[in-house]
Amino acid sequence: MRVSVDQDRCVGAGQCVRWAPEHFEQDEETGIIRPFEGELTIKMGTGVEGAVRACPSGALRLRT
Repeated sequence: MRVSVDQDRCVGAGQCVRWAPEHFEQDEETGIIRPFEGELTIKMGTGVEGAVRACPSGALRLRT
């Protein structure tokens, strides 16, 4: 699976960082989220699925 971040849609709530801190970081100035590797390829069960569900703006997307 792949997860991507729509940075234009991100409101900086930081839920993804709370759910999967090893995969996401939050810009200190803007609060906008970015994945550590641009677009992540993930394994199920890593917390990223929870991060996608918890995102209040819908900025995170899972794709196969």
